[in-house]
Amino acid sequence: MTALPYRAPWIVGRTTLLEHAAEDFLNELTRQQPWRKARAEELIEDLDTFLGGAAPLSALTEDRTAAWQAGLPPEQQAEARALLADLHTYLRDWNWQA
Repeated sequence: MTALPYRAPWIVGRTTLLEHAAEDFLNELTRQQPWRKARAEELIEDLDTFLGGAAPLSALTEDRTAAWQAGLPPEQQAEARALLADLHTYLRDWNWQA
């Protein structure tokens, strides 16, 4: 039997985008709380667009997320704040951010 050559994951050596981390985050979030999927996806897509679209994960700074939240309608700000808290916890716990 011939050993297959090792192939690094496609993301190795490339800029990590918010959408890459968000996809993993949403899979985990919605595995635990499926009712949150649609709304969480909308908010994260809106955040990515706010950050310029196809934003690198490094663009997810406290100042930028605060500016994004401030631009949301007041009734969405608490939901966005909770989602960002969950996202930051996930990114830290799963070593997405250095």
